[in-house]
Amino acid sequence: MRLRPDLGLIADWIPQGAHVLDLGCGNGELLRWLAREKACTGYGVEINHQAVQACVAHGVNVVQANLDEGLSLFTKSHFDVVVLSQALQATHQTERVLREISGLGREAIVSIPNFGHYSHVWSLLRGYMPVNQRLPYQWYDTPNLHFATTQDFEDLLARLGLRVVDRGYLAETADGQAKSISFAPQLRATLALYRFKQ
Repeated sequence: MRLRPDLGLIADWIPQGAHVLDLGCGNGELLRWLAREKACTGYGVEINHQAVQACVAHGVNVVQANLDEGLSLFTKSHFDVVVLSQALQATHQTERVLREISGLGREAIVSIPNFGHYSHVWSLLRGYMPVNQRLPYQWYDTPNLHFATTQDFEDLLARLGLRVVDRGYLAETADGQAKSISFAPQLRATLALYRFKQ
């Protein structure tokens, strides 16, 4: 099974045998890969009923829950890594979610779409909200509540007292692949990934 490019980088950051909590886990693809390739254990949390059913069908431990309602179910648990991939922008209580996930694990990994990508900037300069392969919704029907640039997100982590230990920037291509970006990632990366600790 080949992982989505951002999940591939996340998987590289997760150590062998880790206990993982994957928030917004979708169909459980990351947890399945980690169990098979790195002997990891863990749980997924997902709100979408069909995705939960897909997790169950693939043997992934999953709980159907809304992140905005809190993670009290896991307060007595401790994980090596807590993952939140491309879902933070859809949360209502972003600061609380970041504080909670950083308290549930030794480290957290979060990936976000980079709203500072040059194509988004160009669209705004022409007077329109961006609509593209990465942001396919019109401004009035998008599930995304918060749009952040890489600098916005790093500033928020610093304000919350969370220390970045690693970062990665990816530029997705039209064929669904991605390449790592090091030069001018604020403008060239479509996705930013961060590992951080309290």
